[in-house]
Amino acid sequence: MKKAEYAVEALGHKPLLLLFHSYLYPTTMYLEPFDTLSWAYQLHYYLCFGTHRHRATFAASGSDTLISDLLAEVCTRHDYHILKLKAYPDHIRLLVSLRPAQAISKVVQTIKANSAREYGIRLNLDPPLWAKGYLARSVGRVRIQAVKQYLDEQSEHHGYASRIRPPVFRYRAQQSVALDAPHASFDLNHHLVLSTRDRRGVFTSSLGEALGRFWLTVAAKRGFEIDQMTILPDHARMLVRTIPKMSIEVCALSLMNNGQHFIGRNYNGVMIEEGLDQLWRGSAYAGTCGRVTTALLKAFLSREAPS
Repeated sequence: MKKAEYAVEALGHKPLLLLFHSYLYPTTMYLEPFDTLSWAYQLHYYLCFGTHRHRATFAASGSDTLISDLLAEVCTRHDYHILKLKAYPDHIRLLVSLRPAQAISKVVQTIKANSAREYGIRLNLDPPLWAKGYLARSVGRVRIQAVKQYLDEQSEHHGYASRIRPPVFRYRAQQSVALDAPHASFDLNHHLVLSTRDRRGVFTSSLGEALGRFWLTVAAKRGFEIDQMTILPDHARMLVRTIPKMSIEVCALSLMNNGQHFIGRNYNGVMIEEGLDQLWRGSAYAGTCGRVTTALLKAFLSREAPS
């Protein structure tokens, strides 16, 4: 990946309590940006797309098996792991597990283009096979409400709640901002966790707030949304909604590199005091979540008969 993809955004304002660092240390500090990450992840997505003009293309005997086999071949070839696949006369429902670098829009484009070509060759059919557009929803091991509650309880979970001034910054969006993309209906939610280098206790509540507010400006410029976040001394947890063309890896690198630049430019004394030449550990966790769980959706597709 090119480092230019993670261009640094405009800087925000400093909380007054942290201005003293400007007088004790150099005014800026260069920190090497990340261009790749090691991941722990569980990324599950429900995809649905239909045939051209809603034709019952797969109603004929054996055609549903053929398209299912072709879709499975395409997914295997491109390293998309199918959890459940169901072919209906005029549409496909697909539950897939993806890697952090794989963007939904590219995945759908690849699946539709390759399967249409192979299906047309096998049955000597003229294109198009598929209609424009698709539906994409994130699902996961737990529902999204459980993730929101977990983020709310981080102060208590880490033993900071009893302090007079807990070193924790919490944010929850007052209103959900709608995201849009051409020819797509989507809702892609990710629980993202970033940790500081060597798990150093870098952030106070004030510094966490400065970083969190800056991250909101980054998200607005890059076209994704941070619906909720909790920043603790040594790590940050957030609930992030992305657009289909953005992988969660691109999103995470944007946050990490812009956030690191922001701290190095404005509060480099914190980095110097902690003896750090990079703010973040070169790894992250990402897990999808949604209104329903992966297990529930998988069971639904298993027992539902095509109509």
